[in-house]
Amino acid sequence: MAKSDKPGAGKGAATRMVHAGRRPFDHHGFINPPLYRGSTVLYPDTASLTGKPPPYVYGRRGTPTMAALEEAIGELDGAAGCVISPSGLGAITAAILAYARAGDHVLVTDSVYRPTRHFCDSVLARLGIETEYYDPLMGGAIKALLKPNTRLVYTESPGSQTMEVQDIPAIAAAAHDHGALVLCDNTWGTPLYFAAIGKGVDVVIHAATKYITGHSDAMLGAISANDAAWPALRDTWQALGNCAGTEEIYIGLRGLRTMAVRLERQMAAGIEIASWLRGRAEVAEVLHPALAGAPGHELWKRDFSGACGLFSIVLKPVAQKKVHAMLDSLALFGLGYSWGGYESLIIPFDPSQYRTATQWSAKGPALRLHVGLEDVADLKADLARGLEKLRS
Repeated sequence: MAKSDKPGAGKGAATRMVHAGRRPFDHHGFINPPLYRGSTVLYPDTASLTGKPPPYVYGRRGTPTMAALEEAIGELDGAAGCVISPSGLGAITAAILAYARAGDHVLVTDSVYRPTRHFCDSVLARLGIETEYYDPLMGGAIKALLKPNTRLVYTESPGSQTMEVQDIPAIAAAAHDHGALVLCDNTWGTPLYFAAIGKGVDVVIHAATKYITGHSDAMLGAISANDAAWPALRDTWQALGNCAGTEEIYIGLRGLRTMAVRLERQMAAGIEIASWLRGRAEVAEVLHPALAGAPGHELWKRDFSGACGLFSIVLKPVAQKKVHAMLDSLALFGLGYSWGGYESLIIPFDPSQYRTATQWSAKGPALRLHVGLEDVADLKADLARGLEKLRS
């Protein structure tokens, strides 16, 4: 009996993460697909050139390497199809442009990733598309904001930096009753811990730069869609020429295979450090949905099967220069944007500068932490030394 090319079909998420998109017997039994580099694809004859197009027609429109990653992420998302973009923001903008048209109204969570907000306030505004920001905690009450021309509702759960967990099923039910689509930035939950399409989302967006690649060495995005939303997404993606580089796609495919193991370790470490920080005298609040009693915990427990290593804290009121001294003293937590790699990171943030539908009312400075794969005891010691700087 010939070996199956899809031994992970119907199995658990971690098993599918290892096997999805792999077709070793198409490549002489090699486990990983080769890197297909190139633009031009030759046709064997004019009948092939002018007739039904073959699977691959031009490098920009896909290669076997790209198809492997698209198939894998699409299968994990439970989607009709998936396309790959050169960055997370590229995936966000392509997804919105696939559905929004001049004269439309779109609803976007006020806790959205800030570059998404910039895109809506600049590019969408120039295209004659109205963006209205909504309270991420309003759930099904969003129906009051839906207008006759509302085309889509854009969600992100938990929210960027401030970690609000949205009631996605309730939002989806209200939007669908109105005939609007629901888009979700699922970078935090990943395909492993939040089944967005199963919760009513039509289009799922991943900044694959983060946990899918997992090593801070590639920019990549992915968009998956259900049956109804897939044709418009595929057509728009092709029209935009929004393709990623071959090496980046391969790095994403390689990173995907170990994501379950990395996430399990980073989830456990993140929860342990968040719990420890909750007991520190310098910390006013820990914003980590997986912690019992934290904001959004009950929704997280209902809808998610896990958490990643990203969360935020609010410090008790302290002078900014002391916060800077704390951050500058850290040896293991690097000061840098992005997250989802193997290394720990930390940044300060202040959403009061750009929120419009809600008000950030924290009295102390806020910090976002990403917990990497270092030893937890070493990370605690690093943070403890930094927090002592707040007292000195």
